[in-house]
Amino acid sequence: MTEKKTWFITGSGRGMGVNFAKAALAAGHNVVATGRNPDAVTKALGDADNLLVAKLDVTSTTDAEAAVNAAVERFGGVDVLVNNAASFYAGFFEELSPEQMERQLATSLFGPMNVTRAVLPVMRKQRSGHVVTISSSAGFAGFEYGTAYAASKFGVDGWMESLAPEVAPFGIHTTVVNPGFFRTELLTQESTNYAEPSIEDYAERNAAQHEFWESMNGQQPGDPAKLAQALLTITDLKQPPFRFIGGADALEQAEEKLAERQQQIDAFRELSSGLAHDTPAKA
Repeated sequence: MTEKKTWFITGSGRGMGVNFAKAALAAGHNVVATGRNPDAVTKALGDADNLLVAKLDVTSTTDAEAAVNAAVERFGGVDVLVNNAASFYAGFFEELSPEQMERQLATSLFGPMNVTRAVLPVMRKQRSGHVVTISSSAGFAGFEYGTAYAASKFGVDGWMESLAPEVAPFGIHTTVVNPGFFRTELLTQESTNYAEPSIEDYAERNAAQHEFWESMNGQQPGDPAKLAQALLTITDLKQPPFRFIGGADALEQAEEKLAERQQQIDAFRELSSGLAHDTPAKA
Protein backbone atom coordinates (compact mmCIF):
# COMPACT_ATOMS: atom_id res chain seq x y z
CA MET A 1 0.00 0.00 0.00
CA THR A 2 1.42 3.38 -1.00
CA GLU A 3 -0.88 5.54 1.14
CA LYS A 4 -3.66 5.20 3.66
CA LYS A 5 -7.03 6.02 2.17
CA THR A 6 -10.60 6.28 3.37
CA TRP A 7 -12.96 3.85 1.67
CA PHE A 8 -16.73 4.36 1.67
CA ILE A 9 -18.52 1.12 0.79
CA THR A 10 -22.26 0.57 0.33
CA GLY A 11 -23.97 -2.75 0.99
CA SER A 12 -21.34 -3.82 3.52
CA GLY A 13 -23.51 -6.15 5.56
CA ARG A 14 -23.64 -8.99 3.05
CA GLY A 15 -22.08 -10.29 -0.16
CA MET A 16 -19.21 -8.59 -1.92
CA GLY A 17 -19.43 -5.55 0.33
CA VAL A 18 -18.16 -7.61 3.27
CA ASN A 19 -15.19 -8.82 1.21
CA PHE A 20 -14.39 -5.31 0.00
CA ALA A 21 -14.51 -3.90 3.52
CA LYS A 22 -12.41 -6.69 5.04
CA ALA A 23 -9.76 -6.36 2.32
CA ALA A 24 -9.51 -2.58 2.73
CA LEU A 25 -9.29 -2.89 6.51
CA ALA A 26 -6.62 -5.60 6.27
CA ALA A 27 -4.63 -3.32 3.95
CA GLY A 28 -4.64 -0.63 6.63
CA HIS A 29 -7.18 1.73 5.10
CA ASN A 30 -9.95 3.56 6.92
CA VAL A 31 -13.33 2.07 6.03
CA VAL A 32 -16.81 3.55 6.24
CA ALA A 33 -18.96 0.45 5.96
CA THR A 34 -22.61 1.18 5.29
CA GLY A 35 -25.83 -0.77 5.05
CA ARG A 36 -29.53 -0.62 5.69
CA ASN A 37 -28.97 -2.60 8.90
CA PRO A 38 -25.90 -1.29 10.77
CA ASP A 39 -26.09 -4.18 13.26
CA ALA A 40 -25.64 -6.66 10.39
CA VAL A 41 -22.63 -4.67 9.15
CA THR A 42 -21.06 -4.67 12.62
CA LYS A 43 -21.72 -8.39 12.99
CA ALA A 44 -20.04 -9.08 9.63
CA LEU A 45 -17.00 -6.86 10.19
CA GLY A 46 -16.48 -6.64 13.94
CA ASP A 47 -14.85 -3.61 15.55
CA ALA A 48 -11.72 -1.72 14.58
CA ASP A 49 -10.23 1.73 15.16
CA ASN A 50 -10.18 2.40 11.42
CA LEU A 51 -13.80 1.26 10.88
CA LEU A 52 -16.93 3.41 10.96
CA VAL A 53 -20.30 1.69 10.51
CA ALA A 54 -23.10 3.93 9.22
CA LYS A 55 -26.74 3.38 8.34
CA LEU A 56 -27.40 3.86 4.64
CA ASP A 57 -30.35 2.89 2.49
CA VAL A 58 -29.05 3.94 -0.92
CA THR A 59 -32.54 4.88 -2.06
CA SER A 60 -32.56 7.67 0.57
CA THR A 61 -30.73 10.89 -0.29
CA THR A 62 -31.00 11.88 3.38
CA ASP A 63 -29.23 8.69 4.46
CA ALA A 64 -26.53 9.24 1.84
CA GLU A 65 -25.79 12.78 2.94
CA ALA A 66 -25.76 11.81 6.63
CA ALA A 67 -23.39 8.88 6.05
CA VAL A 68 -20.98 11.00 3.99
CA ASN A 69 -21.02 13.73 6.63
CA ALA A 70 -20.21 11.12 9.28
CA ALA A 71 -17.32 9.84 7.16
CA VAL A 72 -15.85 13.33 6.76
CA GLU A 73 -16.27 14.07 10.47
CA ARG A 74 -14.51 10.84 11.46
CA PHE A 75 -11.80 10.53 8.83
CA GLY A 76 -11.61 13.97 7.18
CA GLY A 77 -12.64 12.92 3.65
CA VAL A 78 -13.46 10.10 1.25
CA ASP A 79 -10.83 8.77 -1.15
CA VAL A 80 -12.53 5.69 -2.59
CA LEU A 81 -16.27 5.26 -3.01
CA VAL A 82 -17.42 1.72 -3.80
CA ASN A 83 -21.03 1.66 -4.99
CA ASN A 84 -21.78 -1.97 -4.26
CA ALA A 85 -25.36 -2.23 -2.95
CA ALA A 86 -27.76 -3.82 -5.44
CA SER A 87 -30.72 -6.17 -5.82
CA PHE A 88 -31.95 -8.61 -8.47
CA TYR A 89 -35.49 -8.68 -9.86
CA ALA A 90 -35.75 -11.67 -12.18
CA GLY A 91 -38.53 -12.47 -14.59
CA PHE A 92 -39.94 -12.03 -18.06
CA PHE A 93 -40.63 -8.37 -18.82
CA GLU A 94 -44.37 -8.86 -19.36
CA GLU A 95 -44.69 -10.47 -15.95
CA LEU A 96 -42.56 -7.99 -14.01
CA SER A 97 -44.76 -5.34 -12.46
CA PRO A 98 -44.01 -1.64 -12.95
CA GLU A 99 -43.36 -1.48 -9.20
CA GLN A 100 -40.72 -4.23 -9.45
CA MET A 101 -39.01 -2.42 -12.31
CA GLU A 102 -39.02 0.79 -10.29
CA ARG A 103 -37.56 -0.93 -7.22
CA GLN A 104 -34.81 -2.48 -9.34
CA LEU A 105 -33.84 0.91 -10.76
CA ALA A 106 -34.20 2.63 -7.38
CA THR A 107 -31.64 0.36 -5.74
CA SER A 108 -29.23 -0.55 -8.52
CA LEU A 109 -29.19 2.66 -10.60
CA PHE A 110 -30.56 5.61 -8.63
CA GLY A 111 -28.96 4.23 -5.45
CA PRO A 112 -25.36 4.65 -6.62
CA MET A 113 -26.32 8.00 -8.12
CA ASN A 114 -27.63 9.18 -4.73
CA VAL A 115 -24.46 8.17 -2.91
CA THR A 116 -22.12 9.53 -5.59
CA ARG A 117 -23.98 12.85 -5.60
CA ALA A 118 -23.34 13.10 -1.85
CA VAL A 119 -19.65 12.15 -2.14
CA LEU A 120 -18.60 14.25 -5.15
CA PRO A 121 -18.54 17.62 -3.32
CA VAL A 122 -16.06 16.10 -0.85
CA MET A 123 -13.86 14.74 -3.63
CA ARG A 124 -14.03 17.98 -5.61
CA LYS A 125 -12.87 19.91 -2.55
CA GLN A 126 -9.99 17.44 -2.13
CA ARG A 127 -9.27 17.56 -5.88
CA SER A 128 -8.87 13.79 -5.66
CA GLY A 129 -10.89 10.62 -5.32
CA HIS A 130 -11.98 7.45 -7.03
CA VAL A 131 -15.59 6.45 -7.74
CA VAL A 132 -15.89 2.68 -8.23
CA THR A 133 -19.30 1.31 -9.18
CA ILE A 134 -20.02 -2.40 -9.25
CA SER A 135 -22.03 -3.10 -12.38
CA SER A 136 -22.28 -6.57 -13.95
CA SER A 137 -21.66 -8.46 -17.15
CA ALA A 138 -25.37 -7.65 -17.54
CA GLY A 139 -24.21 -4.06 -18.06
CA PHE A 140 -22.97 -4.90 -21.56
CA ALA A 141 -24.87 -8.10 -22.41
CA GLY A 142 -28.57 -8.46 -21.74
CA PHE A 143 -30.10 -11.88 -21.13
CA GLU A 144 -33.46 -13.60 -21.08
CA TYR A 145 -35.22 -13.19 -17.72
CA GLY A 146 -32.98 -10.22 -16.92
CA THR A 147 -34.78 -7.21 -18.38
CA ALA A 148 -35.04 -5.38 -15.05
CA TYR A 149 -31.52 -6.18 -13.86
CA ALA A 150 -29.86 -5.49 -17.22
CA ALA A 151 -31.77 -2.22 -17.58
CA SER A 152 -30.34 -1.03 -14.27
CA LYS A 153 -26.80 -2.17 -15.09
CA PHE A 154 -26.81 -0.77 -18.64
CA GLY A 155 -27.92 2.46 -16.99
CA VAL A 156 -25.04 2.28 -14.52
CA ASP A 157 -22.51 1.79 -17.32
CA GLY A 158 -23.88 4.69 -19.37
CA TRP A 159 -24.05 6.98 -16.34
CA MET A 160 -20.49 6.15 -15.26
CA GLU A 161 -19.12 6.55 -18.79
CA SER A 162 -20.68 10.00 -19.02
CA LEU A 163 -19.66 10.95 -15.47
CA ALA A 164 -15.99 10.17 -16.11
CA PRO A 165 -15.12 13.23 -18.27
CA GLU A 166 -17.23 15.48 -16.02
CA VAL A 167 -15.20 14.79 -12.88
CA ALA A 168 -11.77 14.01 -14.36
CA PRO A 169 -10.70 17.71 -14.34
CA PHE A 170 -11.04 17.62 -10.53
CA GLY A 171 -8.59 14.73 -10.16
CA ILE A 172 -11.40 12.22 -9.63
CA HIS A 173 -11.00 8.79 -11.24
CA THR A 174 -13.92 6.54 -12.18
CA THR A 175 -14.04 2.77 -12.63
CA VAL A 176 -17.00 0.60 -13.51
CA VAL A 177 -16.57 -3.07 -12.58
CA ASN A 178 -18.40 -5.70 -14.64
CA PRO A 179 -18.25 -8.98 -12.71
CA GLY A 180 -19.54 -12.26 -14.01
CA PHE A 181 -20.90 -14.93 -11.65
CA PHE A 182 -19.40 -14.54 -8.16
CA ARG A 183 -20.34 -16.63 -5.15
CA THR A 184 -22.26 -14.08 -3.11
CA GLU A 185 -25.74 -13.81 -1.60
CA LEU A 186 -27.17 -12.15 -4.73
CA LEU A 187 -29.08 -15.29 -5.73
CA THR A 188 -30.39 -16.08 -2.27
CA GLN A 189 -34.05 -15.58 -1.34
CA GLU A 190 -33.09 -12.41 0.54
CA SER A 191 -31.66 -10.73 -2.55
CA THR A 192 -33.46 -12.25 -5.55
CA ASN A 193 -37.07 -11.32 -6.25
CA TYR A 194 -39.05 -13.12 -8.96
CA ALA A 195 -41.90 -11.87 -11.10
CA GLU A 196 -45.26 -13.48 -10.35
CA PRO A 197 -45.98 -16.01 -13.14
CA SER A 198 -49.16 -14.85 -14.83
CA ILE A 199 -48.92 -15.57 -18.57
CA GLU A 200 -49.34 -19.14 -19.80
CA ASP A 201 -47.10 -18.59 -22.84
CA TYR A 202 -44.13 -18.18 -20.47
CA ALA A 203 -45.02 -21.00 -18.05
CA GLU A 204 -42.62 -23.68 -19.30
CA ARG A 205 -39.68 -21.27 -19.66
CA ASN A 206 -40.48 -19.78 -16.26
CA ALA A 207 -40.02 -23.16 -14.62
CA ALA A 208 -36.71 -23.70 -16.40
CA GLN A 209 -35.44 -20.24 -15.46
CA HIS A 210 -36.36 -20.70 -11.80
CA GLU A 211 -34.53 -24.01 -11.76
CA PHE A 212 -31.44 -22.48 -13.39
CA TRP A 213 -31.11 -19.50 -11.07
CA GLU A 214 -31.74 -21.53 -7.95
CA SER A 215 -29.17 -24.10 -9.06
CA MET A 216 -26.55 -21.36 -9.61
CA ASN A 217 -26.78 -20.15 -6.01
CA GLY A 218 -23.61 -21.20 -4.23
CA GLN A 219 -22.09 -22.61 -7.44
CA GLN A 220 -20.81 -19.40 -9.01
CA PRO A 221 -17.15 -19.72 -10.09
CA GLY A 222 -15.94 -16.28 -9.01
CA ASP A 223 -14.27 -15.73 -5.62
CA PRO A 224 -15.35 -12.35 -4.17
CA ALA A 225 -12.27 -12.23 -1.92
CA LYS A 226 -10.09 -12.23 -5.05
CA LEU A 227 -12.22 -9.51 -6.62
CA ALA A 228 -11.67 -7.45 -3.46
CA GLN A 229 -7.90 -7.82 -3.87
CA ALA A 230 -8.25 -6.76 -7.51
CA LEU A 231 -10.02 -3.60 -6.35
CA LEU A 232 -7.15 -2.84 -3.98
CA THR A 233 -4.75 -3.14 -6.93
CA ILE A 234 -6.87 -0.95 -9.21
CA THR A 235 -7.45 1.80 -6.66
CA ASP A 236 -3.72 1.99 -5.97
CA LEU A 237 -2.87 2.79 -9.60
CA LYS A 238 -2.04 6.33 -10.67
CA GLN A 239 -4.10 5.77 -13.83
CA PRO A 240 -6.77 3.19 -12.99
CA PRO A 241 -8.86 1.70 -15.80
CA PHE A 242 -12.29 3.10 -16.54
CA ARG A 243 -13.64 -0.44 -17.00
CA PHE A 244 -12.58 -3.64 -15.27
CA ILE A 245 -14.07 -6.97 -16.39
CA GLY A 246 -14.26 -9.33 -13.41
CA GLY A 247 -13.88 -13.04 -14.03
CA ALA A 248 -13.03 -15.36 -16.92
CA ASP A 249 -16.73 -15.89 -17.67
CA ALA A 250 -17.31 -12.14 -17.94
CA LEU A 251 -14.25 -11.77 -20.20
CA GLU A 252 -15.57 -14.44 -22.55
CA GLN A 253 -18.99 -12.82 -22.63
CA ALA A 254 -17.51 -9.38 -23.28
CA GLU A 255 -15.46 -10.66 -26.20
CA GLU A 256 -18.48 -12.45 -27.68
CA LYS A 257 -20.56 -9.29 -27.37
CA LEU A 258 -17.86 -7.16 -29.00
CA ALA A 259 -17.60 -9.60 -31.92
CA GLU A 260 -21.40 -9.66 -32.29
CA ARG A 261 -21.62 -5.87 -32.37
CA GLN A 262 -18.79 -5.62 -34.89
CA GLN A 263 -20.56 -8.17 -37.10
CA GLN A 264 -23.77 -6.15 -36.94
CA ILE A 265 -21.90 -2.93 -37.74
CA ASP A 266 -20.21 -4.53 -40.75
CA ALA A 267 -23.40 -6.19 -42.02
CA PHE A 268 -25.24 -2.89 -42.34
CA ARG A 269 -22.33 -0.50 -42.83
CA GLU A 270 -23.50 0.68 -46.26
CA LEU A 271 -27.07 1.29 -45.10
CA SER A 272 -25.88 3.05 -41.93
CA SER A 273 -23.39 5.31 -43.67
CA GLY A 274 -25.77 6.50 -46.37
CA LEU A 275 -28.20 8.44 -44.22
CA ALA A 276 -26.83 11.98 -44.60
CA HIS A 277 -28.55 14.70 -46.59
CA ASP A 278 -27.71 14.49 -50.28
CA THR A 279 -25.13 17.08 -51.31
CA PRO A 280 -26.54 19.34 -54.04
CA ALA A 281 -24.70 19.00 -57.31
CA LYS A 282 -22.52 21.98 -58.22
CA ALA A 283 -23.62 24.00 -61.24
